[in-house]
Amino acid sequence: MTRLTRRATLAGIGALAMPAIGRAANTRLTIPFFFPIAVSGPVTKIIDGYAGDFAKVHPEIEIKPVYAGDYDATIAKALTAFKSGNPPPLAMLGAIQVYTLIDQDAIIPFDALATSAEEKAWMQGFFPAFLANGNVQGHTWSIPFQRSTAVLFWNKEAFKQAGLDPETPPANWAQQTAMGHKLVARSGDAVSRWGVQIPATGGTYWLYQALAIEAGQQLMSADGTEVYFNRPGAVAALQYWCDLAKQGVSPKGVIDWGATPNDFVAGRTAMMWTTTGNLSFVRQNAKFDFGVAMLPADAQRGTPTGGANFHIFRTASKAQQEAALLFTRWVTAPERCAAWSIATGYVATRMDAWQTGTMKKYVAAFPQAQVARDQLQFARPELSTHANQQVTLPLNSALQAALAGSKSPQAALADAQANAERVLAPYRKA
Repeated sequence: MTRLTRRATLAGIGALAMPAIGRAANTRLTIPFFFPIAVSGPVTKIIDGYAGDFAKVHPEIEIKPVYAGDYDATIAKALTAFKSGNPPPLAMLGAIQVYTLIDQDAIIPFDALATSAEEKAWMQGFFPAFLANGNVQGHTWSIPFQRSTAVLFWNKEAFKQAGLDPETPPANWAQQTAMGHKLVARSGDAVSRWGVQIPATGGTYWLYQALAIEAGQQLMSADGTEVYFNRPGAVAALQYWCDLAKQGVSPKGVIDWGATPNDFVAGRTAMMWTTTGNLSFVRQNAKFDFGVAMLPADAQRGTPTGGANFHIFRTASKAQQEAALLFTRWVTAPERCAAWSIATGYVATRMDAWQTGTMKKYVAAFPQAQVARDQLQFARPELSTHANQQVTLPLNSALQAALAGSKSPQAALADAQANAERVLAPYRKA
């Protein structure tokens, strides 16, 4: 099988001026591409469109999207396929799965394939905050694409009704609580609008990690072998989250992730914490003026990054790996990164995407879109460890137990820490 020719100039990549693959006539290299679909919007149509557009300039390659469910389902299916000897050459997987994939010897680092000067320059063009999860052991194991941070949305009309400045969101936790009290709308015991909602289903730990970072506590070590769930800052973060409900600012119990954006656009909550991936949904459905801000701070500002990266599987053929790299470079060209961000609400992951005319025009008309980019200076890598799911799933359960009131924050996090210690012990150096 002929090795791909991929020494395209970056100047030509947006125009698709890349050399064709040298292959026998009437043959086509098929690249199954696993992609997680658990997001709002017509994402499948966008990805299908990319595959079709790529085929127009590289008819010798067929990018075949396989929509594999949410992030957990996609990593499970990708690893099952890998273990059965039929891996997807390319997969969009949660950035937090890097240690699991490395431990399984499932993926090859991009820097092992992208070795030319122009390819190295391409890899260096992504925001460092988005590259951080994939930079392990001195290699770049994944390339960021479907990425986000957590941000605060607020309803400016609700702020006016409550006597608050509609242009000034809370800058810190104390202000969020104080404003939240004023924003709650009650009729007797019935609440028609809450002050703030921080959802806690799905990846419960994600917004909790934001709170912990703001309290000055990162949740894991840089090598993924230790966690710090029971440190004072981590406990204080969960206590604050629980107190929002105790003080009547937020609904009691575990708030649903998927329902929260709907509650916001329907006016049932005046503020919400959520992913930038919901930006397009809110823009299209809110019937009121809204703002987007960096998350309010405690000891400092902060947010984890989130989302998924491109990964190339080690046991794919060399030709498939080269084709996967070619498509990854093509789809992350600046104009395409900008278009993806505008269509979905995810953050354009390349710095030069923000310098395109398309993005400049969009931001001028919709300045809320640049908040997540500006917040990257305060971002930290998303919680990622070896045996990641064995660590995060019990943590999610512990957090939900505290929010539901069945455990104290300190006790819940002590349990999560003890579990993580058992799971991670084999991965620590003697």
